[in-house]
Amino acid sequence: MHHKELPSRASEPTVVKIVIAGGFGAGKTTAVGAVSEITPLSTEEYLTQASAGVDSLAGVECKRTTTVAFDFGRLTLPDPPMPMELFLFGTPGQDRFGSLWHDLSRGAVGAVVLVDTRRLESSFAPVDFFERLRLPFVVAVNEFDGAHRYQPDQVRAALGLAPHVPVVTCDARTPAHVAGVLLTLIDHAMRSTPTRQDA
Repeated sequence: MHHKELPSRASEPTVVKIVIAGGFGAGKTTAVGAVSEITPLSTEEYLTQASAGVDSLAGVECKRTTTVAFDFGRLTLPDPPMPMELFLFGTPGQDRFGSLWHDLSRGAVGAVVLVDTRRLESSFAPVDFFERLRLPFVVAVNEFDGAHRYQPDQVRAALGLAPHVPVVTCDARTPAHVAGVLLTLIDHAMRSTPTRQDA
């Protein structure tokens, strides 16, 4: 009697949690939506007059909504060497949601900090957060239409980043760009994680 072989567990994708952070209006919701193979879960709410004194719209005057909890999307990467299923968690951009950043970062392999060079000051808080957490991260400069184009080394210097932190450019509306940023992060996180022998 022949027994049917069960599929190898090695072919099942590894689940990987990634946090996508950045300042208010940097494009986090857009990036999650660009690559998610499911309809993204979004917790956006309309901006109201009550937040006018708290959430500056300088540089993003057309913005009408803001994330108040998190965005969630999923992306499967079937290619070798290891199939992966990425769970993407976009954070709210405002500093006042810092405690939620801690919750969303638990169990993550790394983070993407999306940067809007028109509002570079909003990038310092997420960069500092992930440095303190010692979570591997990459900086992705979202090249908004009409924004001045800076070289990655200029952004690195302006943010005071360590030499090992990758800095890349992208258009958060373009799936291939966002996927490329995620692959850069995965590669960086794998290089940053000590092996059992090193630990």
